[in-house]
Amino acid sequence: MKQNVSEYAFRDAFLSSSRKDNFSYNGLTALYDYLIELEDDCDNEIEFDMIAICCEFSEYETAVEAASNYFEFEGMHFDEDGNETETADEVEDKALEFLQDNTQVIVFDGGIIIQDY
Repeated sequence: MKQNVSEYAFRDAFLSSSRKDNFSYNGLTALYDYLIELEDDCDNEIEFDMIAICCEFSEYETAVEAASNYFEFEGMHFDEDGNETETADEVEDKALEFLQDNTQVIVFDGGIIIQDY
């Protein structure tokens, strides 16, 4: 027996539980949209399991923060004269590219969610 879960019910399940700190409101919306799209692409229903979702996905404010959980991310680079060779935006873009090469990434207004690996 399966139950359809609306976007509201999806967010409410998290926000009214002990898992309310795992994802932001905007993150939950982006994650719901991703899972619905995944169902459509795979033509297979996904069973709603809040604990499994919390174990499989993590939200971060930046790609640099997420990438730092998987390797020692060096951040800014400097030349021999001490001048920055990469801006913070370039470092963020590189971190995002690294994550996209290694896992599923959901970018939304306010952060990113990655599928843990």
